[in-house]
Amino acid sequence: MRILGLDYGDKTVGVAITDELCLTAQPLVTIKRERTNKLRKTYQELESIIKEYCVEKIVLGKPLNMNGTEGERVERTAAFRNELARRTGLEIIDMDERLTTVEADEVLDDMGVPASERKEYIDKIAAAIILKDYLNNQ
Repeated sequence: MRILGLDYGDKTVGVAITDELCLTAQPLVTIKRERTNKLRKTYQELESIIKEYCVEKIVLGKPLNMNGTEGERVERTAAFRNELARRTGLEIIDMDERLTTVEADEVLDDMGVPASERKEYIDKIAAAIILKDYLNNQ
């Protein structure tokens, strides 16, 4: 069994995957789109990844406000979640994603990745952090 981790954003979805024993989380890919509401290809790419890696569960970052309240981003993420669940039939677990992008940026800084190049990596690393947090809480 593998678990997929997702960091859903307006124009990207960071994707991470566990190893087969669900012990570790690794960044996999960042799926990009030109417009916020154009998700058909994003769903298709995710379905392909799910099939290729035999994914049985998905952990999706829930973008709560810093004070724990839900805002507009949570509503958009919930709509994405509901459609992904409908299309895949998989269990999707919401995971608080507050400060994961900050943590991902710190990881890239520690690795010496220049700020100008971080955009390419940050979403899939944030997805790995979301997935790692889920694994640590199990």
